[in-house]
Amino acid sequence: MTAEQITKTEKMTGARMFIECLKKEGVDKIFGYPGGVILHIYDELYKCKEIKHYLVRHEQAAVHAAEGYARVTGKPGVVLVTSGPGACNTITGIANAYYDSYPLVVFTGQVDSKLIGNDAFQESDIVGITRTCCKHNYLVKNISELPRIIKESFHIAQTGKPGPVVVSLPKDILTSKMDFNYPEKINLPGYNPTYEGHPIQCRRALKLLCEAQRPVIISGGGVIHSSAWQEIRELAKKLNIPVATTLMGIGTFPQDDELSLGMLGMHGNYWANLAVSNCDVLFAVGTRFNDRITGCLKRFCKDAKVIHVDIDPCSISKNVHVDIPVVGDAKNVLNVILEEYNTGNYSYDKEMRTLWVKQIESWKDNRPVLAVKDAKLHPQTVIKKIYEKTKNQEAIIATEVGQHQMWTAQLYKFNKPRQLITSGGLGTMGFGFPAAIGAQIAAPEKLVIDIAGDGSFQMNIQELMTCVDYKIPVKVAVINNGYLGMVRQWQEKLFDKHYSQTPISSPDYVKLAEAYGILGLRVTEESQIDEVLDKAISHNGPVIIDFVVEPFEMVYPWVLAGKPLNEVILSNLTDNEGLGE
Repeated sequence: MTAEQITKTEKMTGARMFIECLKKEGVDKIFGYPGGVILHIYDELYKCKEIKHYLVRHEQAAVHAAEGYARVTGKPGVVLVTSGPGACNTITGIANAYYDSYPLVVFTGQVDSKLIGNDAFQESDIVGITRTCCKHNYLVKNISELPRIIKESFHIAQTGKPGPVVVSLPKDILTSKMDFNYPEKINLPGYNPTYEGHPIQCRRALKLLCEAQRPVIISGGGVIHSSAWQEIRELAKKLNIPVATTLMGIGTFPQDDELSLGMLGMHGNYWANLAVSNCDVLFAVGTRFNDRITGCLKRFCKDAKVIHVDIDPCSISKNVHVDIPVVGDAKNVLNVILEEYNTGNYSYDKEMRTLWVKQIESWKDNRPVLAVKDAKLHPQTVIKKIYEKTKNQEAIIATEVGQHQMWTAQLYKFNKPRQLITSGGLGTMGFGFPAAIGAQIAAPEKLVIDIAGDGSFQMNIQELMTCVDYKIPVKVAVINNGYLGMVRQWQEKLFDKHYSQTPISSPDYVKLAEAYGILGLRVTEESQIDEVLDKAISHNGPVIIDFVVEPFEMVYPWVLAGKPLNEVILSNLTDNEGLGE
């Protein structure tokens, strides 16, 4: 029976009501893992043809996969797990989505209402545990609340600043019966996100941008959430303003554009860092000014006026003092600014703006040549080759967390949004592979590659079986250097090469692939890369490629934690600090 055929007077169990509510929200995919207290829901799923459930091998992977799905589609990812350990295993994934602001609705089972607080078998206070790492959470206390709570959860997850919402479902709620009535409207008096930027603030922002001689735009993840990348590009072109992106904002501005500065921050392009350090007006859109992009806060843009556009008022002036705050949805605010520029009497000093762009170009042209020519297989070479092979396919690239993540952000030229899937704020090892699975489910027609470290990949390696079961053709490129590379890099520079617990061993990835019944390949020399990548990309199924690379490579440029952005280490040969001052 479809949701449309259900009358308002038909009594149904909470479990069936749960399924019907999801249908009303247009959900057709769920990532999860069953358990005792939610078996009534799984019994209803067994009868349901409209919703496909993907059984993962660990609950953390379910949340990461749902987030990968959300990142590609822009729709909330949905997770269903049991109580106790099942619910607790979702915490890392929930926190990851919260920090990077992606919409999820995570349903967790709970013991009977009368047993809550009595240390019942597989009880955990998931509402208390997730209070600080989700946008909102609910404990359903009565079956009459269930439809309203589900509708509110989807609304909250995807409006305002997106984020995860957690719903705890006691077992007795799922077995109780009630007339089904799905609410038509949302009534949340205390929750009213501001979408329209104040017109006076928008005009002030535009006036300051036109008066600037050395402006820079920072485009963050909020530009993706609001689908405002076209507006960012139009504004940059009209006013001839260089654009830097945060890690989360990669793809919002084409990296092959002459105004692109690429990524800024700890491992960002040093000319992007110098441009931000020397600008006189900084126009930041959809970023929370994470410490990885600001460096030393006292010296961040110390001589610049700062304009900050964000839908979350709590993010404005939280870390960086803002001269002109604009609270609102990035797309709406940028459209107001563009309309004002197109219809008003605004102009800027084109000569000074041209000189500023040329100054940045000179920093790019004078960058040191760090190319290494030897017989070793270098991770940078591998990632450049992956880019060359896939740049015309609009591939989706996921990463784990570590050195390979930063090299990917630096070397793969992303020109479109929702193309890079990576963990930013939480820096979650083990994120990339299950997120790639979710992305592939969201976009089955696209090539999806997870560029992984040998440490990160092993954290959720069990999801290879999920790929096999559902014929999900994700390609995994393991940058295998035998170390927890980023931690080892810090140990080499800051801890006298005391490599404490950073050497890490791996299984034979080719044999492991064979054990799972998938294709496993290995590359040990640069001359093998093209042939192996061609074979992997053309293969109609999941693939593991083991790239055995030079173990002691370092990620440069590098701004040490707590240092200002213009104190950049460019190579292991020389510490080029204070560059550009």
